[in-house]
Amino acid sequence: MLSRRDALALPAAAGLLSSRPFLQFAFAADTEDPTKVFTDGKKPTDARLGAPKTLNDYFPFVVPKSKEAWEARRKQLREQLLVATGLWPLPEKTPLNATVHGKIDKGDYTIEKVYFASTPGHYVCGNLYRPVGPDSSKPAKFPGVLFAHGHWENGRLHDAGEKAGKANVDGGGEPDMDRGRYFLQALPATLAKLGFVVFHYDMVGVADSTAIPHGKGFADAEGELRLQSAMGLQTWNSVRALDFLAGLPDVDTTRLGMTGASGGGTQTFMLAAIDDRLAVVFPAVMVSTGMQGGCVCENCSLLRVNTGNVEIAGLFAPKPQAMSAANDWTKELMTKGYPELQQLYGLYGAKDKVAAKAWLEYGHQYNVHAREMMYAWLQKHLQGKGETVKEPAFKPVAPTSGLSVFDDKHPRPKDELGAKALREVMAKASDEQIAKLTPKDAESLKEFQRVVGTALQMMVNSELPKEIAVRTGPLESKGDGHTVHRAVFGRKDEKDAVPACGVIGAKFTGDRVAIWLHPQGKASLFEGGKVAPAAKSITDAGVAILAPDLLGTGENRFPKSFPVDKGFAGYTHGYNRTLLANRAHDVLTLIAFGRSNPAWKTLYLVGWNEFGPVAILAKALAGDAVAKTAADMNQFKFEDIKDTADPMLLPGAVKYGGLGAFLALCAPGEVLVHNHKGTGSGQVSRAAYEAAGAGKNLTRSAEKLEPAKVVEWLVK
Repeated sequence: MLSRRDALALPAAAGLLSSRPFLQFAFAADTEDPTKVFTDGKKPTDARLGAPKTLNDYFPFVVPKSKEAWEARRKQLREQLLVATGLWPLPEKTPLNATVHGKIDKGDYTIEKVYFASTPGHYVCGNLYRPVGPDSSKPAKFPGVLFAHGHWENGRLHDAGEKAGKANVDGGGEPDMDRGRYFLQALPATLAKLGFVVFHYDMVGVADSTAIPHGKGFADAEGELRLQSAMGLQTWNSVRALDFLAGLPDVDTTRLGMTGASGGGTQTFMLAAIDDRLAVVFPAVMVSTGMQGGCVCENCSLLRVNTGNVEIAGLFAPKPQAMSAANDWTKELMTKGYPELQQLYGLYGAKDKVAAKAWLEYGHQYNVHAREMMYAWLQKHLQGKGETVKEPAFKPVAPTSGLSVFDDKHPRPKDELGAKALREVMAKASDEQIAKLTPKDAESLKEFQRVVGTALQMMVNSELPKEIAVRTGPLESKGDGHTVHRAVFGRKDEKDAVPACGVIGAKFTGDRVAIWLHPQGKASLFEGGKVAPAAKSITDAGVAILAPDLLGTGENRFPKSFPVDKGFAGYTHGYNRTLLANRAHDVLTLIAFGRSNPAWKTLYLVGWNEFGPVAILAKALAGDAVAKTAADMNQFKFEDIKDTADPMLLPGAVKYGGLGAFLALCAPGEVLVHNHKGTGSGQVSRAAYEAAGAGKNLTRSAEKLEPAKVVEWLVK
């Protein structure tokens, strides 16, 4: 709903470019900059000019009012997670070629050693715990459970040691020293005794899976542009681990569950969000409105922009999900996060399918109390049993000598790859996958638009808004035969503030408006106190101009340069749009404002110099809301970016085909691109326009055109 202030301001804003403005302001023209909005010491109010959001901020979840609204949000968020982790579309599932060996007989369960290739050259290692069936001649079908360890040293092979083990026992978190030291073994051992097949697998760079050191090898600009990350690789490993588990002859594929704590909890709710095969989950000490994951294996660009772990966990609704909290960043779960999850599950009439409990007397852990809650939860929903579970004592196996996967008879695979070589293999496979989407006809064009168009929407994390807020103005002044209106716009659900200037000449017909994008912002409309020649040629054609100061320009400049984490850009761009994405987002805000005025029947879009690519991104996302678009390609290629702090960085841009692919998304709209020499943007864009039957609507010039030529094409 509109606030009273916005309800009053919108009619005035609708007259921003009207030949008969709704409101008149006694506002003296500023001879230095007649487009200036913030006067008398006022400052921009755009929250994006402040410090970027980080993983340690507050991430509340606001539950939609209806199940239908949530289902729409659920689809969108799931696509965001898949794009962020580099899994949109899913890579080819190559043969696992699993090796299972070294069975250890523990009486009522067995342990085996496993390794398989999640992708050619990269191996997932782990231990497979199996119940001993009552009659081996008639193998039973057991429920299967994935267990993802967290950030305990050596992961699956963790030994807390005598001192820490004793502290675990003395503090009441563990019943005895075996579990005090080897609690990560106690969990799968107990589940196996209870009748579950459990695969306890390594995170990347941990235990036996050390070809790529943990958290290393993915932090450069190329990794960002291709959406290659430790988080993405780990999530793919989880998908393939579920493939392995589900493919076992003694596992019932209709009864699959997952649990994990800390970073393993992250993997649990991530896999639950993107893979429908899981039926029950228990993420421990990670679902929180607080810290979202402190490791590169839990972060990547795009992942948590406008979302957080509680909402991500909510994607599993209405299927059974329980979780534990402790005296760590999850300590407020019972009052912040869990009530919202109950409300969400309530939309499905399934409040009984979500549960949580906090043990605030213990620090970050997955101790016997949380484990026993998990056992009962899995038994209830995968075995139909309702009783509580008392974890039995167990005898651990010496981790390194007993559980390690590789030995003399089973050495490390010779084709195992390090990060650099693996990334090359992944890039080649991805390039081939995207190349197959090149449109050939109307049907393949739709699939290209579905895949690449969805990816772009998630990379920019924006769409045309339904409601626009007027933050300031409109203000009016006159000069050089033109009327100038100024205002500040934003979105109802964001704390943005986009200064914009409308310029109309005496010949304005009232129905055509050109949105003008320039690196100098709205100030570029004037030169020496007069309307600039290019702008005047537009207004002389009876077309009004609406020029914004996109984020980082004009009155919306940053006090300092936009800070990007120097060690890993995913810590910044995982929670905030990139500068380029924000600028495209701002253009969509202005386009939506243009559409809100019924008199404006035709919207044009023109991008000058380095803001030409911004125009292409905005047009690709705005669809037929924009009639004609003229863009200076500025000889820009995403592939040339080498610095993760580059203002033109857009994570995923290279993976999905670069600026040429985004230009292809503009089909069948009328577009002029110039100064594209050497960008390699022609093949896919031409194919898309031909597939749309609109080849004549794409005009290209390898050389940079003079402004007069651009304007002539735009307004003719």
